[in-house]
Amino acid sequence: MILEDLLSLLLRIGELAFTAVVAGLTGEYLHNTRSASAWSRKRFIYTEVIAAIGILFSLLFLLPFMASFVHWPMDFLLFAGLMIAFGLLAHYISPSCGSIWNWHGIANGGSCDKFKADLAFLFMGSIFFLASALLGLYVMHKYRARADAGARRGWYRRRARV
Repeated sequence: MILEDLLSLLLRIGELAFTAVVAGLTGEYLHNTRSASAWSRKRFIYTEVIAAIGILFSLLFLLPFMASFVHWPMDFLLFAGLMIAFGLLAHYISPSCGSIWNWHGIANGGSCDKFKADLAFLFMGSIFFLASALLGLYVMHKYRARADAGARRGWYRRRARV
């Protein structure tokens, strides 16, 4: 029980950190391209919105009085949303930036480097949300199995007395 709570806390902190970085990098891009039409920046607007939702829910689920394991469906939805954002941005990468898998010279500080870093943090954030959803599903399944076993034992005991 304590190990699961600790792992959940670490996953929530990671989710918060990764989605905050995504929101910052995407927000910087949106700020730099504010004169362009919103239609041409729709992928980045979606990424910013899903990162903000990820920040909100990771902060909410960090609260100590929240039963964090019953929220695994929301974690799974955020995983799906972040993976969609990752796919949208990976499909958008310009030919001048090269392949998204080419990380040579990533520390130069150019716009392509920031774009690839945004992709990396999106992917890591989505993996953390997936891990949190799987942990919540595992814990809920374990508790349900334990409750079912207790209920069956109680039924057999009542049946034996009669």
